[in-house]
Amino acid sequence: MIDLARDANLREMDDPAIVAKVIAGDTSAFELLMRRHNQRVFRAVRAVLKDGDEVEDAMQQAYVSAFTHLADFNGRARFSTWLVRIAFHEALGRLRKAKKLSSLDMEEEDELMATTRSPEDAASDIELRALLDEAVDALPLGFRTVFVMCAVEEMSAVDVAEALGIPEETVRTRLYRARGLLRETLAKKLERATPNVYEFHLSRCDRVVAAVLARLPRA
Repeated sequence: MIDLARDANLREMDDPAIVAKVIAGDTSAFELLMRRHNQRVFRAVRAVLKDGDEVEDAMQQAYVSAFTHLADFNGRARFSTWLVRIAFHEALGRLRKAKKLSSLDMEEEDELMATTRSPEDAASDIELRALLDEAVDALPLGFRTVFVMCAVEEMSAVDVAEALGIPEETVRTRLYRARGLLRETLAKKLERATPNVYEFHLSRCDRVVAAVLARLPRA
């Protein structure tokens, strides 16, 4: 692995510059791209998949795919958006293979979240963050992915639309409806807890990076 603490010049480069270095043969520089965007990629995948091991496996495959097709990155979208799009489709493909999803079009899946207890009851015995994680997981997939990318990761509607391959207006509509569903359950507690949804720990970051680097060809 590269020494990120000492490689100040590399850390100051923007994504396209680092991509160029990787394409030129500096495979180790890809680690910085992973670490720079690991949390966003994790949250995008976690919004689709719920099993921790499968999430990490999907992240690894997405990074390997991104590395393999790095020359296809044309800079028209942000690198982070391009990467999230790859990760999202990797996660979605796994969900479809498991026969858990018949279509990405969630316009026909407008069912409200079913809750077995009130927010007050839940907050009394579990952490608020865990409650919010559960509430977000209960959202229909189309709403959940948009909410995590827009509200949690603070991606723009334009970037999310690009990443998911849907119209920008659809992104805004799903975000509005997702927030409405969550407010019914969490009320004023939602906004305080949002930044901590799907927390990405350093140990997971290191594990994913190490696993991906072990799978990449060396220069």
